[in-house]
Amino acid sequence: MLSLDLLVAGLISGLVIGLSALAVTLVFGVARFPNAATGDAMSLGAYAALAVAAGTGSLVAGGVAAVLAGILLNVILYLLVFRRLSDRSPIMSLLASIGAGFMIRSSLGLVYGQDPQAFRVPLARPLVLLDVRVQWLDLKLAGLTLATLAVVYLILAKTAAGRRMRAVSADPALARVSGIDPTRVMLTLWALAGGVSAVAGLVLGLKTVVTPDLGWNLLLPAFAAAVLGGIGSPLGAVAAGILLGIVQELATPFVGFTYKIAIAFAVLMLVLLIRPRGLFGRAEGAR
Repeated sequence: MLSLDLLVAGLISGLVIGLSALAVTLVFGVARFPNAATGDAMSLGAYAALAVAAGTGSLVAGGVAAVLAGILLNVILYLLVFRRLSDRSPIMSLLASIGAGFMIRSSLGLVYGQDPQAFRVPLARPLVLLDVRVQWLDLKLAGLTLATLAVVYLILAKTAAGRRMRAVSADPALARVSGIDPTRVMLTLWALAGGVSAVAGLVLGLKTVVTPDLGWNLLLPAFAAAVLGGIGSPLGAVAAGILLGIVQELATPFVGFTYKIAIAFAVLMLVLLIRPRGLFGRAEGAR
């Protein structure tokens, strides 16, 4: 039964990794650079939810505050930083995102301190399925994660904003000639990625504790899942995140809790060496 317990824990962990990897791959698919501030947007979302939930007594209000904080942060970062760097090397944007992440993390540390903080969640008897204890909180968080993934899918696949984002991702020059406003597309993209990051931070904060390094610690698994799934593939990022979370948890009895993060690094190296375009990525020729 230990393996089943670890499998369930890995599934929950994988959904969080998948959400963060989705935020990474959304930005990379259109803006063409890995946003290293994704983890810190997660941390900000967790703190926003914690503050509002403590003041109102409502986790729902806290969740709404988290999403709004993530959206606002990403829109501000785009308008002040990344829009100005859009015509420069992607390395410049990557370095800028690293700097932005450090600033967000340091600000959270100054405001809230470095001590771990926890959400006040009522205790409940676990649900027992096939001799496996499943916490009701885990089921609710899994439901929230799946609902977020469904919303993102509907936006990308069924709305005009999603079609414009896909057009810019496929061919920015042709999209611009077709009359698509790139600034409007990028604002929508960054807002969507910010909201997804905030939900991931909220889920992770409810599962563990909230610290300024909360999202930073998940950044490597998120990057590994984004690469494994195929950069620019939202479905691949989520599937790879779930797979990576399960593998990490199942490996815990062998490598220990502290070193299971090394699994993500090993996966990242292997994928880059063996299949650089990832499991769901498509080969692209030079133009």
